[in-house]
Amino acid sequence: MSIAMKESLAAEVKDHPAYSPGLEGVIAGESALCLVDEGEAGLLYRGYPIRDLAEDGTFEEVAYLLLFGHLPNQKALQDFSAQLIDQAVLPRLLDVFLGAVPLGAHPMDIVRTGVSLLGMVDPDAADHSRDANVRKSIRLLAQLPLMVATSHRLVNGKPRVRPRENLSFTENLLYLLTDRKGDDQAKAMARVLDTSLTLYAEHEFNASTFAARVTASTMTDLHSAVTSAIGTLKGPLHGGANEAVAEMFIEIGSREQAEAWVREALTKKQRVMGFGHRVLKKGDARSAIIQQHAESLSRICGDHRWYEIATAVDHIMQEEKGLRPNLDFYTAVAYLLMAIPRTLYTPVFVCSRIIGWCAHVIEQQDYNRLMRPRAFYTGPARREYVPLDRRT
Repeated sequence: MSIAMKESLAAEVKDHPAYSPGLEGVIAGESALCLVDEGEAGLLYRGYPIRDLAEDGTFEEVAYLLLFGHLPNQKALQDFSAQLIDQAVLPRLLDVFLGAVPLGAHPMDIVRTGVSLLGMVDPDAADHSRDANVRKSIRLLAQLPLMVATSHRLVNGKPRVRPRENLSFTENLLYLLTDRKGDDQAKAMARVLDTSLTLYAEHEFNASTFAARVTASTMTDLHSAVTSAIGTLKGPLHGGANEAVAEMFIEIGSREQAEAWVREALTKKQRVMGFGHRVLKKGDARSAIIQQHAESLSRICGDHRWYEIATAVDHIMQEEKGLRPNLDFYTAVAYLLMAIPRTLYTPVFVCSRIIGWCAHVIEQQDYNRLMRPRAFYTGPARREYVPLDRRT
């Protein structure tokens, strides 16, 4: 590019708002759903501190809060839980699709396509009203665990199972994925899994949520917006971190091997998964919560290997790089102890974040303005068109 062209472009920049690569730090909208703050406020869901919700509430309460704007009373929660059991049914079209999924299909591709298909046969498919979107959201929340588990079971030659009416949403999710239910370890696992779902449920304008809101801003249907979010989450720069952390722990193998493994990775400039966050530069408050539960579950299960590897890696990364773990890091310890199939870690994330996405879609369309940002042009200056027969 010539000096004159660069000067021309520089002059144009003065007439444009500041450009931020990746929209980092850019305020792109308003939301009453979640406050992500590194200060005293911490992480709030509709004003409630995340630690209070994770320690004293349940994921079903959090899902209700995000969807309706307030915590449920006992009767409202009972009705909501009953709806989740009642709506945990896959339509015939989904059964046909899941039975035809090719071996080796990526689980997130199955979830993405499955949600799109559900949008075609949802009873409220033609109704885009707010009330209809709330009903669709509840159905999606109920259907996703069954979709994820059924597809995995069919691919692996295991029999289908149905959610049980005497189990909570999270107890059913654990049962569908691992066949665990009822015993003391299963109850402890379900409690830790419930905490992780609460912590994953919502996190402001992350990539997948923003994709859902951009899609929703066209006033399309809720399932289309959620499909956009799932496709975005599949990308390795956004989703899959807890899977990668678990694979790292397995590769390390033991606490004794952790220091050498991490130092070699750092020497080779390889990324150590589970550290750092695009927004939370000073650490992720959710990490401390799930770490406590991972340690407790390790004691209950009598298996300390994964937690010991994790704490060793954590110590070295803080010592060498000044980096603290994010939510995915100790969540991987908990999911390894639960024996959740590693390829399903991100689909399990979807089973939680689906309620955040749906709440954002509803909020976007309640106060909608089509999202249409601008791009800073860096191509050539104006050029004259030369007819084909005169080009050399």
